Amino acid sequence: MSVKRTQLLLVVGALILFVLLFIAPKVAPPHTDDDGHDHSTGKSNLAVATANLEVYLNMAVKGLDLSKKAQYDKLLAAQQLDSTVVFWDKEKRPDLASHFTEVLAKKQNTAAAWAKAGNRYYYAIQFIQDKSAIPALYQSASRCFAKSLELDPKNTDTKIMLASCYVEGSEDPMEGIKRLREVEKTDSNNVKLQLTFAFFSVKSGQLDKAIARFNNVIKIDSNYIEAYLHLADAYEQQGETDKTIKMLEKYSAKATDPTARIEINKYIQQLKNIK
Repeated sequence: MSVKRTQLLLVVGALILFVLLFIAPKVAPPHTDDDGHDHSTGKSNLAVATANLEVYLNMAVKGLDLSKKAQYDKLLAAQQLDSTVVFWDKEKRPDLASHFTEVLAKKQNTAAAWAKAGNRYYYAIQFIQDKSAIPALYQSASRCFAKSLELDPKNTDTKIMLASCYVEGSEDPMEGIKRLREVEKTDSNNVKLQLTFAFFSVKSGQLDKAIARFNNVIKIDSNYIEAYLHLADAYEQQGETDKTIKMLEKYSAKATDPTARIEINKYIQQLKNIK
């Protein structure tokens, strides 16, 4: 990575953290023979995925000190599932917090509850330390999104998230792309859809396609100014300094956060000095 790009990412990283954490796709790990997939059929083994999460839960419970173990047991005995989710969040175990979010979804059995569980699994992936759990989390997220769609078949956001799970965490990524394209046929002006396509294009090194998608985002929603930061990063990767500066200037002109504006303007000046 070039020094300039490193500087750019440091400058804009904090400004687009929400996007990177809660929208941008993650890089799926390579599949191995023990990753919870049935490689003979190419289909996910959901029973294995669930079993794997139970193993992680049992190990985590055994590692609790006596006072926390007592607190956890009390919450379970009282079926205080919301508080159990909070408990594991505080223990910095978003994977286990996701597990109990799904348990809660089973009780509530609403599309929103299942989608929430799916989102918890999906976004937990980038925070967990044990990467061997990633396949199980993708499969669990897929399961929850699928159940949500059974109750609310027209929910576009849930369709996009399920498709993303196929792209990143399954043996058949093209099925995910196919699903995204189906959504695009009926809802091409969906910002989340355009961003999803853009981030997948960045991950695969198709920067021209990513740039086109980020520009679509701006056309759809002119207030989504973070797209200018993503465009600046894409142009920087292509070595197009003038276009990088132009996108950063557009962001600066629209930014309402004075601190962000100051930092961006500093970086713009650095780029101009290097030219």
